[in-house]
Amino acid sequence: MPRVRPGHATRRRHKRMLRKAKGYWGSRSKLFRVAKQFVTKAGVYAYRDRKVRKREFRALWIIRISAACEARGLSYSRFINGLKKAGVFLNRKMLSEVAIADPAAFDKLVETAKAQATAAA
Repeated sequence: MPRVRPGHATRRRHKRMLRKAKGYWGSRSKLFRVAKQFVTKAGVYAYRDRKVRKREFRALWIIRISAACEARGLSYSRFINGLKKAGVFLNRKMLSEVAIADPAAFDKLVETAKAQATAAA
C-alpha cells in the first residue's frame, strides 16, 4: 500500500495560517510553527483588549466630565449624584459629548445637579 502524504490539506492549512500572520515581523510571518503561536497569541490579545477598550473609553469620558464640572465649581461625584436624584439618566458618553459640544446645555445640567445637592442638604 503506498504511503499517503498530507499534501493538499496541510498546504492549505499552512497557507491559511500564514495569511493570518501576514505583516508580523521576521519568522513570525514566514515559518508555520512560529506563525501559529503568534496568531494564537494575537487572538488572545484581541479578545482581552476588546474588553480593555471599553474600560479606557469610560475612564476618558469620566475625566472629561470631571474637568467640565470642576470648571463650573462642582465635583464629579456630586454632579453624578445630583443628576441621579433629579432623574436625569444620561450615560457618561453622552454627558462628555454634551460637555464638549454644547457647554450651555451642560451648564443647565450642572445647575440641575447643584439644585438637587442643595435640596438634599
